[in-house]
Amino acid sequence: MHGWIILDKPLGLGSTQAVSAVKRALRTQREVLGGAEKWKVGHGGTLDPLATGVLPIAIGEATKLAGRMLDSDKIYDFTIEFGAQTDTLDLEGKVIAQSDHRPTLADVEAVLPRFTGPIEQTPPAYSAILIDGQRAYDLARKGEAVEMKLRSVTIYRLTSVRFELVENGAQGFSTSSNRTEEGALASITLTAHVSKGTYIRSLARDISLALGTVGHVTMLRRVKAGPFTLETAISLDKLDEAARGGAIGGLMLPLTAGLDDIPALAVSPDDALALRQGKVLVGHAIATGLHLALDGVIPVALVEAQDGDIRVVRGFNLMPKEEDR
Repeated sequence: MHGWIILDKPLGLGSTQAVSAVKRALRTQREVLGGAEKWKVGHGGTLDPLATGVLPIAIGEATKLAGRMLDSDKIYDFTIEFGAQTDTLDLEGKVIAQSDHRPTLADVEAVLPRFTGPIEQTPPAYSAILIDGQRAYDLARKGEAVEMKLRSVTIYRLTSVRFELVENGAQGFSTSSNRTEEGALASITLTAHVSKGTYIRSLARDISLALGTVGHVTMLRRVKAGPFTLETAISLDKLDEAARGGAIGGLMLPLTAGLDDIPALAVSPDDALALRQGKVLVGHAIATGLHLALDGVIPVALVEAQDGDIRVVRGFNLMPKEEDR
């Protein structure tokens, strides 16, 4: 029970509520199996209640990697509806600006390169950023003026996927051969591969303004977070069903699934013991950088190698059985 549950978070549920749902499922399983051990639970990347999709939930020792998951790249699908901007920049807010102008598909395609690569954006006032010890969204809900500072983020890829026209509600897919690209758009759905700290709602706002109009997000779905995708994501209903059967473990990915980009480093039992004690291993000819030290198949620690020395970055409290070596 040290690993990852990848939720396909439903609409209307916050990340903290999703963590609570996983904790309830784990309690149910303990009652079914008669166990007493409790497990730490944490999430690897906040999703607003409006958003759906990939939410990595860390269990047990995997919670030590939740911070790395927060720093990972993400991929989102999102829809911008043109004509109205809300104070929350999504469906939940009240309209604060309107425009009759509607862009064409060609307009959108022309402006997207301006939002690809390193950019600066102003986060939404309705966000969890701390300002003088208070959450920005708490201040905004009180009607207080919230000054959000610019932040630097990177948009690795930004492409249009599909659209809806104003005239007759016709829908289509954005392709180079599309013949309706000159029609006025009611909405556009985009896919964005972004760095940590990117606010999709802000991106939608800024794209709309660059198009000479206003807009807000009506759909937001995370399709990838770090190494985790929708292919491995499960619903809360499936999790609850597994809990009642005492089979949550069968739905979990191993702790190492969150470290797919880190090279493995096999260590001897003696070196594994030294690393568990926080000692530095010296005289090892391995490449500089992060490695995952393994005692057999059991993760020992995330380590940093430099100049032949190996130092623990994050240790795991996992002891191998003889058959695991």
